[in-house]
Amino acid sequence: MTRWLKEKGGIPLLIILLMLFVGGLYFRSIPAISAEGTTYEYLKKFSEILDLVERNYVEEVDAEALLQGAIEGMMKTLDPHSNYMTEEMYKELQVDTKGVFGGLGIVISIKDGVLTVVSPLEDTPAFKAGILAGDAIVKIDGEDTKGLSIMDAVHKLRGPKGTSVTISVMREGFDNSKDFSIKRDIIKVQSVRHRVLYDDIGYVRISSFQENTTEDLKKSLADLRLHGTPLRGLILDLRNNPGGLLDQAVSVADLFLKSGIIVSTKGREGKGIEKVYRARSYGTEPDAPMIILVNGGSASGSEILAGALRDNERALLLGTQTFGKGVMQMIIPLRDGSALKLTTAKYYTPSGLSIQAKGLTPDFVVEYSRPSPPAENEKKVIREKDLEGHIDGEMRDEETVPEGPEDLFRYGDGDPIIDNQMRQAIDLIKSWELFKKIQKG
Repeated sequence: MTRWLKEKGGIPLLIILLMLFVGGLYFRSIPAISAEGTTYEYLKKFSEILDLVERNYVEEVDAEALLQGAIEGMMKTLDPHSNYMTEEMYKELQVDTKGVFGGLGIVISIKDGVLTVVSPLEDTPAFKAGILAGDAIVKIDGEDTKGLSIMDAVHKLRGPKGTSVTISVMREGFDNSKDFSIKRDIIKVQSVRHRVLYDDIGYVRISSFQENTTEDLKKSLADLRLHGTPLRGLILDLRNNPGGLLDQAVSVADLFLKSGIIVSTKGREGKGIEKVYRARSYGTEPDAPMIILVNGGSASGSEILAGALRDNERALLLGTQTFGKGVMQMIIPLRDGSALKLTTAKYYTPSGLSIQAKGLTPDFVVEYSRPSPPAENEKKVIREKDLEGHIDGEMRDEETVPEGPEDLFRYGDGDPIIDNQMRQAIDLIKSWELFKKIQKG
């Protein structure tokens, strides 16, 4: 292996880039590293160190494992989102975009050097176990996660249906980490759900941006229009939406906009991809008042959508500060079937705001209040959640009711009776309509 590095330099002249996150193929050549200057000197040093380790380490070493470890270490020095993926990991990533995969059902990231849950996916094992957005995963099956890359963590968390994994979680308010033993299952993500609230207000929940999200949203909006009377307003719920495919976030925004910038991307000067995504004229959704619900689990694609609709004066944001993932990763397949996920650009909202590590501040900051379970003598109203086969049909006692926006999905999707953020959004839409009547008068 060392001889091959010395003879060939170990550096391909051309890498084919597959841009999964703009919904198609993107080809771009990467120039070979110059054989002069500092880079070459470091490569020479690396080759010498590898040779010394191979010949002198106390036990026989696997040169391929050493090289893979060196690559992984290099990627960790960049940012939390850039990773080296083995062939198996790369195949898992391709499966993820289909919305069907095996595992626990959580989206993770590295935040302040800690493996952190961005959001649990609805109706998944992790969601049912009570994992919340913002939870810090400090151990996986007893092994410390410090220094673990995201792809390594995903590999440890994934597994065949029916097998179990134990994650140790630290959460605000915990004195010590708490163990959650969770049984893996096949994760099927339903990215769009909808219903009509009282007073003819439409509610749409987008949980993530998958391959068919835009088409599913079109069907949901069509169903809402079939309700009979024109909608007084629309509530778009992006809470705990971790993002997904960029092209889907852009096309969803395009449904509500007739013109204007949706998002722009800008990389390192002279090297990164610079592109402006604009709305096209066929945005046909009704021009009803629109409120977007966001929180700390709203990341990446959901921040792009929320920023686009607000900056184009199409919607107002309500909730809490969003996650702040404003960078774009490019998937770069390598010749042996492995791949790199490399950060190549930052996202900018139409107003020119970079959300990276900042997030979006809602127009109306409303903290989520945990719903209280009914008293023992209180008459219980039967809802969808109480039907046989529906997850978490029984109300929990006080000790087992987790705190956070996930509660509203356990007790019923966006139920205004127990969801204070939803109630505020409804009140805003009613006030919006009232002000319009006053202006006309």
